[in-house]
Amino acid sequence: MEGRTIERYSKIKHGSWLDQFRHGSNPWMARYLYAILFLIANLLAWAVRDYGHSILKEMKRLKGCNGGEDCMGAEGVLRVSLGCSLFYFAMFLSTAGTSKLNDRRELWHSGWWSAKLFMNISLIVLPFLLPAEIISIYGQVAHFGAGVFLLIQLISIISFITWLNDFCHSEKYAVRCHVQMMLLATVAYVICILGIILMYIWYTPQPSCLLNIFFISWTLVLLQLMTSVSLHPKVNAGFLTPGFMGLYVVFLCWSAIRSEPAEERCIRKAESPTGKGDWFTIISFVVAVLTIVIATFSTGIDSKCFQFKKDDAPEEDDVPYGYGFFHFVFATGAMYFAMLLIGWNPNHAMKKFTIDVGWTSTWVRVVNEWLAVCVYIWMLVAPIIWKSRQVATSNV
Repeated sequence: MEGRTIERYSKIKHGSWLDQFRHGSNPWMARYLYAILFLIANLLAWAVRDYGHSILKEMKRLKGCNGGEDCMGAEGVLRVSLGCSLFYFAMFLSTAGTSKLNDRRELWHSGWWSAKLFMNISLIVLPFLLPAEIISIYGQVAHFGAGVFLLIQLISIISFITWLNDFCHSEKYAVRCHVQMMLLATVAYVICILGIILMYIWYTPQPSCLLNIFFISWTLVLLQLMTSVSLHPKVNAGFLTPGFMGLYVVFLCWSAIRSEPAEERCIRKAESPTGKGDWFTIISFVVAVLTIVIATFSTGIDSKCFQFKKDDAPEEDDVPYGYGFFHFVFATGAMYFAMLLIGWNPNHAMKKFTIDVGWTSTWVRVVNEWLAVCVYIWMLVAPIIWKSRQVATSNV
């Protein structure tokens, strides 16, 4: 039986992408189903926040909702987030440590969808029966969990960038990828500089917009700093990694400024004309929700970036990704989407079809940008420091 399972999984693994959905339950198909459940939870939290008042009469029957008032808006988002996070955390506890495809826990991860769907619905309904005090405590915990998610995502992105750089600089592909690397690096730097110029034009319409000027100027300084460290003779990491990291920090700077309240004069003048603003807001919201799901999904299947000892030749019966890590990322991702929908502040009123808006959101993005640069530079410098210490120790 175990041999048949491994043989079936081997065909799926080496087959086409469509084979993941043709041969019944398997870990490759399961990850997409978990992502769909996560997307549904995102949309449910948004619906409770923006349209929950239309079902206020039904909510009055729930004792934990204080007549319905504590199940709307930010409080409702936190309740949905708690249920979603509990589901993925339960999956994390039940699948952590699974390493082989013939493990019984693999069957639980990839199958039993009727039971897991019932468990998911039950855990999302459960928080609506809890008192507001417990939800308030969860709101504080969710701040920390969302921060953990951002840190995991950051390390995953940097690991991918460094892996791409090492791959292109390897002996096998160094000559073949030289032109492509220079082209990608050039495009990355051009986009970075263009993005910074456009941010100066759009978000600093007046000299009094000092905070935006500081954010944008400091991003330019950080781009120069990453490039200088990367090109240092002892590091010699080239232009590709700082160029791609530049794209990431410029994006974080842009999203930080976009998160400033709409009433801010430096933002209001950059908004779309009346009539187009509503559609732009809705499209931006849809893109943002899909981005959350895709970012959580891609980070969840990238457990190798946290393995200190990496196996370059995995065995045929090894799991394709770390199940425990996958569910842990989704559990913290549930806390993260809650923070985005409430602007990291449960007392902050959010307009319809808005996400991650408010000064708290702005500063979270800014700190995330600065932390990204610090982690990137440390990953470049740390091997040199450790090597010099080992040499000094051996000489003593």
